[in-house]
Amino acid sequence: MTLREKIQDASTVLITLAILLCFVFPFVWVVLTSIRPDSELFTKALQLFPKHVTFAKYKSLLGSQFLRYILNSIFVASTSTFVTIVVSIFAAYSFSRYRFRGKGPLLGVFAFSQLFPFVVLLTPLYIFFYKLHLVNTYVGLIIAYTAITLPFCVYMLLGYFQSVPVSLDEAALIDGCSTSRVIFRIVLPVAWPGIVATAVYVFIQSWNEYLFALTFMTDEQKKTIPVGLANFFGQYTTDWGSVMSASVIATVPTLVFFLFMQKQLVSGLAAGSVKQ
Repeated sequence: MTLREKIQDASTVLITLAILLCFVFPFVWVVLTSIRPDSELFTKALQLFPKHVTFAKYKSLLGSQFLRYILNSIFVASTSTFVTIVVSIFAAYSFSRYRFRGKGPLLGVFAFSQLFPFVVLLTPLYIFFYKLHLVNTYVGLIIAYTAITLPFCVYMLLGYFQSVPVSLDEAALIDGCSTSRVIFRIVLPVAWPGIVATAVYVFIQSWNEYLFALTFMTDEQKKTIPVGLANFFGQYTTDWGSVMSASVIATVPTLVFFLFMQKQLVSGLAAGSVKQ
């Protein structure tokens, strides 16, 4: 390698590390602040690493109502992910394999629905759910999350299913497989990375959603993590130690879920961009 090439490689590595540090530093700061005692939070010479370490905030949160918020979010996000993925699989398979009247306009409606901010759906959905007695229920919140994530998931899975050769379906049908068996035995194993990538998207969107959860859930026992985090911000004072500790706890489930699915997610994002 020439000196110029070495300088270019070194510059690329340094720039990458600098960008990575910009993304990682806020999370590191939150973690370190969460274990910092209150006496060190508002000092003039605030250091990166705390002089004293305490886990009192974590113990207090895990023994309070916040643990209920975590369980609620896990249930709602997991159920919303399952329902959305199942519906998206059948919808995307139909769009990728069949020709029917209105196929193009229907796909256009899916794309057009993503142009509107979801806040415009808040009032009509609330009225609709109120008449159906779905306000303050997990079912209503799951339906709302499924509705706002389904169009994008259908488009996302459509790209993956189109990368699966149709000849595999035809061979399975000739051998006597039904359509459902073709989907679950032939197509899904091939498009599995794409399904995982879509599931990660739905789970994160459902986990972090705040506006619908705040509006539809009035019972304290049924609130989710984003709403629970907002409760720490008072009108006049804020317990920043508890906010940081709660933020770390709220991040752990999504971080574990992402790390568990990381390999399939990366390969799925690459596979969905190529058609065969």
